[in-house]
Amino acid sequence: MTTADINIAVPKVATEAPTKLRLGSLTALVIGSMVGSGVFSLPQNMAGGAGPLAILIGWAITAVGMLALVFVFQSLATRKPELDAGPYAYAKAGFGPFIGFNSAWGYWISAWVGNVSYAVIVFSALSYFLPSFGDGNTWQAVLGASILLWLIHVLVLAGIRQAAVVNLIVTVAKIAPIVLFVGVVAVAFKLQVWSLDFTGLGNASLGSITAQVKSTMLVTLWVFIGIEGASVFSGRVERRKDIAMATVLGFVTCLALYALVSLLSLGILSQPELAALKNPSMAGVLEAVVGPWGAILINVALVVSVVGAFLSWTLLAAEIPHVAAKDGTMPKFFGHQSERGVPSTSLLITNLLVQAFLVITLFAQSTYQALFYIASAAILVPYIFSGVYAAKLALTGESYESGEQRIGPLFAGLLATVYGLWLVYAAGPAYLFMCAILYAPGIIFYIWARRETNQRVFHPAEAALAGTLIAVAILAVYEMWTGAISPL
Repeated sequence: MTTADINIAVPKVATEAPTKLRLGSLTALVIGSMVGSGVFSLPQNMAGGAGPLAILIGWAITAVGMLALVFVFQSLATRKPELDAGPYAYAKAGFGPFIGFNSAWGYWISAWVGNVSYAVIVFSALSYFLPSFGDGNTWQAVLGASILLWLIHVLVLAGIRQAAVVNLIVTVAKIAPIVLFVGVVAVAFKLQVWSLDFTGLGNASLGSITAQVKSTMLVTLWVFIGIEGASVFSGRVERRKDIAMATVLGFVTCLALYALVSLLSLGILSQPELAALKNPSMAGVLEAVVGPWGAILINVALVVSVVGAFLSWTLLAAEIPHVAAKDGTMPKFFGHQSERGVPSTSLLITNLLVQAFLVITLFAQSTYQALFYIASAAILVPYIFSGVYAAKLALTGESYESGEQRIGPLFAGLLATVYGLWLVYAAGPAYLFMCAILYAPGIIFYIWARRETNQRVFHPAEAALAGTLIAVAILAVYEMWTGAISPL
């Protein structure tokens, strides 16, 4: 998860002409939105709970499910051009303000928790050179991450955006090492290593094939977060038909890279060896092939890439509640911005939450993987309701011309919804409970926003849903307090 051109999402001064995105830059935005820290840790993250067969099945399920989501986003961008605020706008339009709010809230949670994971993985990578940083969750690493966080905060407040040259460096730093990795590892690939325990059933700790496949689901979701990038910026495209093409091109490119990185690695090191690697695990795999310089290359590439992504997603995480405040979904104070056009209040609140979670990682010894699992689970609400909304439009015929074919969009919407629900099941109770704890406080801000606009707070169904969410959050706190669950 990262964003190469997030500067276009930040409000610009009135004298600047709006940037219109063409197919090339839109495709780059989609790819840049997805390729981040996740790919550098794929070998260990996938092999940590699955063997080659389950990983193959996991990628197949992901290919089908994410492709359905791709079609959902391109269809909604075309049929609902007035909804330019991203997935939460679809949930709000289709299912009311409370569902829309929770989609915005979940998207925001995913963004800033993802930033915490970025901070952890940066210092985990730096531990190759300075071992005291450990897995990115030692006090030295948390201190360094905190300094980085507030340095970026100051830079953003100053109105600094990523310049074209910085974007170019970050993009090359991400893509070039991945392509090099795939090429080198493909040459060194050993079929006998890959097929050593093809089913993974020789390792009892992995469980059944189904259990192994489930273990890959949040990993594959994490590396595709950002696939909605073209849809989010649909209001800034030159031709709306380019949204579909850019999204498909970005998806196919990233799917190929991701699958090759994880599957080829299994032909270099066995599943137990990959599972034991520290992250970024691509460094360990390449080191096994070419020696120490391979690990140095990957670790340096990750640091450059993720620091750029950290800046990008700091802007994005602050932008989400800021934009939502403008349309009354979030309280008005989130909409405050500085003279330089920076969403300063939203930025401060977002980074205080990132700081709080960095401290939690120190005491809970939270790993990069645990954090991105939470971020992945949190984004399921806006993704699922985007799928349901697309299916709803196809069923009712809203936005369709008389006689227009609706079977394809209906199937895509239903498939994306089923895929999202499967991911909810695959996430398991620990991460769902953690998300409930993070979602429940949002009810306070929803009530705040509704009262500011003098609107009815809850309809009966919404009140029941809010009550259920609070009850699940209370249960989750109890389960964590007793030690029954511990996602961190």
